[in-house]
This record gives sequence, C-alpha cells and structure tokens, in this order.
Amino acid sequence: MMGILYGVGVGPGDPDLLTISAIRCIELSSVIAYPCLEGTPSFARSIVSNYIKESQEEISIAIPMLREHEPAQQAYDRAAKTLLERLREGKNVAVLCEGDPFFYGSFQYLFFRLAEQCPIKVVPGVSSLMSCSTSLSRPLSGRNDVLSILPAPLPDTALKSCLQVADTAAIIKIGRHFSRIRNLLETMNLEKKSYYIERSTLPNEKIQNLNSVDPAEVPYFSMILVKRRGEI
Repeated sequence: MMGILYGVGVGPGDPDLLTISAIRCIELSSVIAYPCLEGTPSFARSIVSNYIKESQEEISIAIPMLREHEPAQQAYDRAAKTLLERLREGKNVAVLCEGDPFFYGSFQYLFFRLAEQCPIKVVPGVSSLMSCSTSLSRPLSGRNDVLSILPAPLPDTALKSCLQVADTAAIIKIGRHFSRIRNLLETMNLEKKSYYIERSTLPNEKIQNLNSVDPAEVPYFSMILVKRRGEI
C-alpha cells in the first residue's frame, strides 16, 4: 500500500503558529523530510523540532546555494526519487515547508514531480506575508484594495509598473537586493510609506525605517510592505 505524502506548512518561525493539522500530519509520518541550503541547518525543522521523534527517519534535502536554476532542480529530482521509495514501502512522509507550501513554498517542486505517483495532502501554513503585516500593525488590504506580491529579484521596470497600480505591495525575498529596492522606492517617493521587517515572529524580529537598514545585514527572510493608499 502506498504511503501518503504530506506537504506541511510550518509557518513563519514561531512554533505557536503551527496548525493542529500540521502537528497531526507530522505525528502520522514515519519519515520527516525538509529542505535546507547546502551546508546549513534546516529552518523548517527547527520550527517543529519538539514534535519530531527519534523513531522517525529524517531526510535532509540539500539545495545548492547557486544562482543557476539547474542544480536546485537536480536536487529536487533526487529528493523526489528518495521520497517515492519510502512511499512505496507504505511509509507516510511529511515534507516540512516554511510558511505555506503553495505560497512561494519549496514543497511545490516536489508536488509537481510526485502528484501523479502517490496520494498527497497539502497542509496550509501561516505565511510570512500575514505575520509581517500583523507584526507591523498594518492591514494588508480591505474592500477593493489591490494587493501585489513582488519578488525583489524582478527588474526595476517590472517592480515600478506594479507599484504604480497597487494600493499595497509586499516586496519579498529582499536579501542582497535591498539597496536597489530602496533606491527605487525613493525615486517613486514611496520610502516614507514603506516598512521594513525581518525574521517575523522570531525572537530576533526587527522592524526599521528603510534609512536605518544596513544593506549588508539584510537576510533572505525579510520584507518591505509598501502602503500607497487603502480603503477603510
């Protein structure tokens, strides 16, 4: 009998934001898998560490820290093959995913590789978009507001065109792109309507004005919320 593959959203970092369903799926699984950047511990695992038992097999999916697309795809190919072997043994497998599995989540790369080969259950998680908004005490949108989610690696022309029409914009995946994004917001006179936050819900969460941020210290887990206007 084929096991079940669970794509488990574990939220933005605070274990208190884990859902009951996420915990249940972890408990039902013989195998716990999680992505991590090559050579670093898994952030997703750290969120649920109190719920992982010694009897459960753990599989770390190491993702190369390269800009090229192909090495990461090869890593997911290998991981899918390994997980499918466990599933064919009748074992349930929980793949941990930071935030929500289908909102820029790493689990989707395994989902597309395995969706036609095994039963899959996806467990939603609290996304960093939601937690950043609440940490900042800034509602994302209301009534007929237009909300845009913008990955920072997009070119300036694409970012600018989206920012010009959005009531609220969340710029994610900031990291090394911070200086360029800050310059763009300044040229659009949006810097005073922008709010920077990093490591939302974690003990070292930080909220700053854009001018106070050191670009060299900006982590991947950061976001800029731009509130151009909004309905109440």
